[in-house]
Amino acid sequence: MSAPEERGALTPRPSLYSYALRLHRAEPEGRFPGKGYELPDPSEPKRQGSRSWAKTRAALTDLLGPLLLAPDPVRATERLQRQLSELTEAVRPGHIHRVVSELVLEDQARARALARCLTRAGSTSEAVCVGLSLLARLGEPEDVPYLRILGQLRVLVGPAVRALDAIDRPAGALVWLGHHAETSALRGLVDALAAGDDAAVRGWLLAVPREPGTVAPETARRIAEAVRAADLLAADGPVDAGLAAQTGWLLFRMTSLRGDWAEILLYPEAVRTYEAVVACAGDLTPTLDHYGILLSAALDLHSGPSRLHAWGPGVCEELLEELDAVLSRPEYRAVLHAEVGDAGDVGDTGSRPGTGPGVGGVAEGRRNDWARRAARQPFRRLTEPAGRLRIETVVRDPVEPDTVEVRLLIDGRPLVPEFFGRGAAHPPEWLLDSGRLRATEEPHEVQLAEAHCTEGCCGALHVTIRRDGDEVVWSDWRCPPPPPSPLHTRELPEYRFDAAAYDAEVTRAESDHSWTWPARRVARLIAVGLRDRPELLSRWDVRLGWVGTDFRDRDRTALSLLYAGEDGSSRHYLWHIPDDGTAPEERAAAVLHRLATVDPRTYGS
Repeated sequence: MSAPEERGALTPRPSLYSYALRLHRAEPEGRFPGKGYELPDPSEPKRQGSRSWAKTRAALTDLLGPLLLAPDPVRATERLQRQLSELTEAVRPGHIHRVVSELVLEDQARARALARCLTRAGSTSEAVCVGLSLLARLGEPEDVPYLRILGQLRVLVGPAVRALDAIDRPAGALVWLGHHAETSALRGLVDALAAGDDAAVRGWLLAVPREPGTVAPETARRIAEAVRAADLLAADGPVDAGLAAQTGWLLFRMTSLRGDWAEILLYPEAVRTYEAVVACAGDLTPTLDHYGILLSAALDLHSGPSRLHAWGPGVCEELLEELDAVLSRPEYRAVLHAEVGDAGDVGDTGSRPGTGPGVGGVAEGRRNDWARRAARQPFRRLTEPAGRLRIETVVRDPVEPDTVEVRLLIDGRPLVPEFFGRGAAHPPEWLLDSGRLRATEEPHEVQLAEAHCTEGCCGALHVTIRRDGDEVVWSDWRCPPPPPSPLHTRELPEYRFDAAAYDAEVTRAESDHSWTWPARRVARLIAVGLRDRPELLSRWDVRLGWVGTDFRDRDRTALSLLYAGEDGSSRHYLWHIPDDGTAPEERAAAVLHRLATVDPRTYGS
């Protein structure tokens, strides 16, 4: 044995908990470190081997099974650390979590004792990770202080937060934010939460920026969990309009479908928080920003993923009625009909004017136009009987990058977030304009949604639609397992609809253009024209890539054209059609006429 090896064998390593606790105590006022602490004296990393998941699971199960029943947790901890260190390949925290989550715990008391010994005395990240994964199943409030400290180690933040989420979600959210908070406002919020300074928490919460891209959907959820948003709004005393608006905006961010899944489904306090925001709605100053926040809440309560939460009988409908009553007030109606610049500061949250999203005439005008178009959408069916199938084309508030989706509700429940959850449903151009949802005697498969990372990565949701006598049948689903959430359903049943009612709903949805805006209308008309007259492009040996609105400028239509260059290489031309003030029909006709008369391969010359 070499000298370094001998010293390592004779000198016991300190526990990771004691190491993290020492570093934390050295922080001013008990602050959480940005990005977390590194491990002490990291040993030579193990190689990332090619061991299959099945072999990894079998190896870990064989190691852990007997130790979970051991009467002496200290000796079991020492043995597990030794056996894990003897593995030649690294074991990822995610693999450990999956194995532990599948274990049968015959003696929970002994398993809990082992978990506590591993987390408090373990000196290797793999051993501590086993303890944290066990506490995600067996943890109790007395474990929270230890988990908060261990969660400050960068390599253990994921396992520690999972364990805390099962015991104390606000504590888990604080640890998560401690690693991910990047703006000064979020760092200030983390420090205030760590210090238990309620007044400072309110102040920093109001200071959280709302500019697009600054707060991701998961960050919004973690903020709401950490500050106990529903409790903040329900506290005694006068309503704080700023906190109500900011909380409404956090809910809006959580419902975004531009992430891996809708974070609102992972937020257990969603029902209470929506109730608290709606209870404060009548006290908000009528501004365009507040109108947008309340209308977005209504749209999600009406047809979005939030409907999948455990609402009591009629509760969702009652909240929609309250929001309808507020937004129908003359002062709120005046906001929509005011000239741009006179509708109140679009960034005003009641206490921080000018800091919100979309400040500026163009952005304010777009938001006002969106609010006018969508103003009645979440409320018009309150008095109409709901059929088994409901199809809603929904446009999100344009303060976010443009998202348009077709929401498919069966028996009042949104289908795509419930059974797929890895991306929004396809836009109306794909599902409605193409006639894909129409039922014929010949069965046909339809892709309803695709993961943001493409189908080849995380899959897509497919269904076969066919007509069977006086019924339409949706069956033969193809879908990957949905993201982990207690709200996601795993099995897709066969659905049968009355054929006449189904046809009527599809026809209604196809003919409803109330959601669209001029540039999007131009794009749809161009797409229809090219579908009806494919020779407009084929005569020039040009193919259509896509047609829609520019991602950076939703008031500009974009046309992607593909063709082969003189040298045989693939060429691409993106043709932008600006809004020149003419009617969408005239603009689309002019585009089609130019394609018919001028070789599009010369447009970029």
